[in-house]
Amino acid sequence: MSGHSKWATTKHKKAAIDAKRGKLFAKLIKNIEIAARMGGPDPAGNPTLYDAIQKAKKQSVPNDNIDRAVKRGGGLEAGGADYSTIMYEVYGPQGVALLVECLTDNKNRAAMEVRTAVTRNGGTMADPGSVSRLFERKGVVVVAKSQEGKEIAEDDVLEATLDAGAEDVADHGESFEVTSAPGDVVAVRSALQSAGIDYDSAEVQFVASMDIPVADPAAATKVFKLVDVLDDLDDVQNVFTNADIPDDVLEAIDA
Repeated sequence: MSGHSKWATTKHKKAAIDAKRGKLFAKLIKNIEIAARMGGPDPAGNPTLYDAIQKAKKQSVPNDNIDRAVKRGGGLEAGGADYSTIMYEVYGPQGVALLVECLTDNKNRAAMEVRTAVTRNGGTMADPGSVSRLFERKGVVVVAKSQEGKEIAEDDVLEATLDAGAEDVADHGESFEVTSAPGDVVAVRSALQSAGIDYDSAEVQFVASMDIPVADPAAATKVFKLVDVLDDLDDVQNVFTNADIPDDVLEAIDA
């Protein structure tokens, strides 16, 4: 699950659970394969592949799996699938908007599974354009506050990234989220590295231009359920939402 407001901590917790199940590994491998196919198998000349590899390594994906994915995507090894990217637009509980990004080798299967998950969990499929207009593509770099015994301050992140194109630095408790224009994400990531600041992920995402507050714990739970069910589908790479779950509601749900 990917979002831009109060979802960050929950997203990272879920990522850890997904990694244990192998779900996240499969999605990260698929990203590497596609990046290598689109821009070539050399990470030095393919920043999208470089970032996909780094993200996989940070989630402890074995190096052999990464290397094979690069070779398959780059045409150096047989077995690569013909993946297509499809975006589905969804309205969830309380009118929250969701963009469901699929990377699939079977469009019919992906469409059926997404539609079934949505209709069974309180959502409705939306007309093309009705949801996507509520989002804009942004570069998003996530920076952990605690790094090898040192604490990273917001001013450190701002100072490192401002001249590289950073538009905003948001505090998400355990991490900072740096947003930029899509074309500046590599420059922002590189600026952080040059300043000796590590990053958890650097990628282009869909960020909501206006959040929808969900202050009722029961409604928020329904939103989580829909997002989780979609996120667990093999063909789904990302779920972006404009739901804004306040901290006290998150705490109530966790309790």
